[in-house]
Parts: sequence; structure tokens; C-alpha cells
Amino acid sequence: MKCGVVVFPGSNCDHDCLYALGQIPNATAAPVWHESTDLSGLDCVILPGGFSYGDYLRSGSLASHSPVMQAVRRFAASGGFVLGVCNGWQVLLEAGMLPGAMLPNRSLKFRCRYVTLRVDNVHTPFTTQYSEGQLIQLPIAHGEGNYWIDDAGLRRLQSNGQIVFTYADRDGTASSEANPNGSIANIAGICSPEGNILGMMPHPERAVESILGSVDGAAVFASVQAFTQCKSRVHHAIQGGTH
Repeated sequence: MKCGVVVFPGSNCDHDCLYALGQIPNATAAPVWHESTDLSGLDCVILPGGFSYGDYLRSGSLASHSPVMQAVRRFAASGGFVLGVCNGWQVLLEAGMLPGAMLPNRSLKFRCRYVTLRVDNVHTPFTTQYSEGQLIQLPIAHGEGNYWIDDAGLRRLQSNGQIVFTYADRDGTASSEANPNGSIANIAGICSPEGNILGMMPHPERAVESILGSVDGAAVFASVQAFTQCKSRVHHAIQGGTH
């Protein structure tokens, strides 16, 4: 698996993502500068957390117009895997690659702590290594993580199975107390209808070693690795059958 981690001016989780990917067997990762338009040879592109372009105007707004995002759109349209974490999810929303918008936290305060998530969709390339309904611990660090979408859009997310992660209590209940930012329906992460684009507010790359407090984030990257290998085997089998 070959991954590219986009680096915008103001990104601060790019090295975390590169390190996390380095813990996955047979995975390679390299930074991709925001002015690049060449994503050839990559299996997955990650938009990391941070404060791209200083989060001027709206979080992720300026980054969504950077040269690399045109390439990311083409990459996703061709079936490539795209993961947006925290600010990366904000960029995907601003770019129109995922539906909805991000608002300031309900408390109007920056939130930085571990949260409990319930895994609601294990059929995406990013979640195959989890079990349905599994509760995991991941850290958050954001001031604008209050995900919003209108009622019709929310119904589409629900009916299409696009809600991937939900903030939950330790018993798996999606309660107001478990919601750190006011996100509608306790949503912590969504995917595109095809499943190859995932946006999530918590940071899986900061939960890949026990010394960090959790290893639950490693399965996100392991899932992409497993999915990529499976996709490659199917491709080779089809190619072999054509000879």
C-alpha cells in the first residue's frame, strides 16, 4: 500500500500520520505538498489535521481550493481511497467531496481529550478490521467539530449507511453527554456513498501505540492495507483470466 499525506501550510498532524502508517506492515507513506497535482501510484491519500492556511475564512476553506485538491478529486473519482482527519474532514466538506458543514463546538471551547466512538459501518475500506457496534477510544482536538447537515441530508446518510462513527457512552448509547461538540445525531465520521472517502473528527493516527493511551486507531490504517491487498488480488485474478 502506497499512501500520500498532503501537507498544507498550517498542517500539524502530517508527521503523526506518516508515523502511524509506518507501523503498518508493507505500507509506505510520503508527504505530498499542497501545490502538487500528481498523485499517481498512490492507493490512499490522507488529509491530516491542523490549521490549514491558518483556518482563515472558515476551517478548510482555503485549503479546499489548493492545487492538490483538484488532483484529490480526480483520485477519488477513479476509486482511490481518501481519508480526511479533523481539519482534513473540514477540507473535504469545503471541497464538496462530502455533504454537510462544520460549525464551532457547541461549547465554543476547544476540546482536547479521548472520546468513545461506536463503529456503525464496517463495510468501508477504512473499517473492515473493526466489528459492527465496536466501541473504541480515540482522541479529539478541535474547536470546530460540530457537524451539521439538514434533515433530508441526514436521512440520506442514515439510509445509505454513510454514518461510520458515532460519539457514544461506554455502553454504546449515543447520548448528549457523550457528544463533545454538538454534532448532529452524534456523528463523528461519515463516508461517501461509494465508501472510498471518509471524513472523521477524532484522530486515529494518535492512537496507534499503547503508550499514547489507545491502539484503537491502528485498525483504520490496517483496514486500508487489507482492502488494498484484496483489491490488488482481485485485479490480478481478472488480468490473469484475460490471458
